[in-house]
Amino acid sequence: MTGLQVTGPMHDRFDEVLTPQALDLIERLHRELNPRRVELLRRRSDRAAAIAAGADLDFLAETKQVRDDDSWRVAPPAPGLEDRRVEITGPTDRKMTINALNSGAKVWLADQEDANTPLWENVVGGQLNLSDAIDGTIEFTSPEGKHYALRTDQPLATIVVRPRGWHLPEKHITVDGEPTSGSLVDFALYLSTSGRKQIERGQGPYFYLAKMESHLEARLWNDAFVLAQDALGIPRGTIRATVLIETFPAAFEMEEILYELREHSAGLNAGRWDYMFSVIKNYRTRGSNWVLPDRNSVTMTVPFMRAYTELLVRTCHKRGAHAIGGMAAFIPSRDPEINEAAFAKVRDDKTREAGDGFDGSWVAHPGMVDVCREAFTAVLGERPNQLERTRDDVRVIAADLRDVASTPGEVTEAGLRSNVSVGIQYLAAWLGGTGAVGINNLMEDAATAEISRSQVWQWLHGNVKLADGQQVTRDLVQRVIDEECAAIEQEVGAEAFAAGHWAEARATFTELALADDYIDFLTLPAYELFP
Repeated sequence: MTGLQVTGPMHDRFDEVLTPQALDLIERLHRELNPRRVELLRRRSDRAAAIAAGADLDFLAETKQVRDDDSWRVAPPAPGLEDRRVEITGPTDRKMTINALNSGAKVWLADQEDANTPLWENVVGGQLNLSDAIDGTIEFTSPEGKHYALRTDQPLATIVVRPRGWHLPEKHITVDGEPTSGSLVDFALYLSTSGRKQIERGQGPYFYLAKMESHLEARLWNDAFVLAQDALGIPRGTIRATVLIETFPAAFEMEEILYELREHSAGLNAGRWDYMFSVIKNYRTRGSNWVLPDRNSVTMTVPFMRAYTELLVRTCHKRGAHAIGGMAAFIPSRDPEINEAAFAKVRDDKTREAGDGFDGSWVAHPGMVDVCREAFTAVLGERPNQLERTRDDVRVIAADLRDVASTPGEVTEAGLRSNVSVGIQYLAAWLGGTGAVGINNLMEDAATAEISRSQVWQWLHGNVKLADGQQVTRDLVQRVIDEECAAIEQEVGAEAFAAGHWAEARATFTELALADDYIDFLTLPAYELFP
């Protein structure tokens, strides 16, 4: 393995994941695919510059023949992925791994991306937890003495791993001095160890693909699948992947993305929070028609979000692919009134998705699994999915997807304060190694922090006025940051505040929100703070 170096420390059992076969596969993938990955990231920058100059996202003329050809279909559902009426998502720490698999959900999205932090110990330790889970040996005892183990009285959720996005590096594994792709590292480590075990158990290595912006990026993933399957002697098509349509550009290339992955495709998912972040990011300098109100007031029924989800179901079922709905982030509370209102909202949301034709949806907490299952079972009954509902009634044009201006709501001081507080709280946890954080009865991940800081940046640089007439200025944002940090310090205590990552989180959020130049992903500068 000339040129490959592992610079991260080798802790106990890490050699079970960082095997010669896995490292050889990482090196092969890097040498063959990394130049294309870098070029595709450059294309993202070119498109962003074009949008800033006045161009608009639209369906691609050069791939019209793919959309017009009604003959092609994706691969049929793979074993363990036929019924996806409720999926749970969460990081790959030992406790969450056990709770997710035991939750009664059909699928567990084992998250190496937005709900995880890329600390070296998490990158490799998460793979160990997945391996132990598949072996049935995983156990965990909390500091309070509570013991967790896999249940044997019902089927466990099918594991679907979400690797990091194409933009994220892995600095602890280099090839010829270059950082490797976090995407390819997560993929190769899982495929070489747990993925092979899954095949032996009659399922397969299944993945959720995040943050893609084009069908060419999907083609790159497909080529990675083919290369890896050939290298490991795995039949082509064994790998299956569900793509999160969570970037604005990808919404205009859904059919092409399915087409590129058709031999390996397991469907598309409506990644609602990152989608809103991507809308803001791509059109952040294009004026008032592209300014969203407070993020918590943007529901899935506003026109541009409704167009996106309707088109996703129509596209998937036209091609025989699963359509999976968005996240319910609510965490059950000890307050019965909060619970009653939140459960009602989640039930309505999942009922709407099932009625629209989705085949399943996401929750972030085991306590919400039953609500989601009941809503989908009311529509599906004993059927595993509703792929036969092709939604021929749906007619979505590009202007519908771009209709952000019709979104009702206001930009308020409360919304500004929420963005600042939640963004800093999340960053503090992220820098401490926790990527899924309960804040105000919601399970927040990196997408939340991205929306929060992006809205503040857009409101500031777009000269937006709050509903009460205040202009969003640097002085106002800085004052809100100071006041919200003081409130956090009072809540957590001065000693805990000083001992945590609050100063780094505050500095990072402030820099991202106030900088003249917008940073594409907050996780990139934050990753540099990791050892």
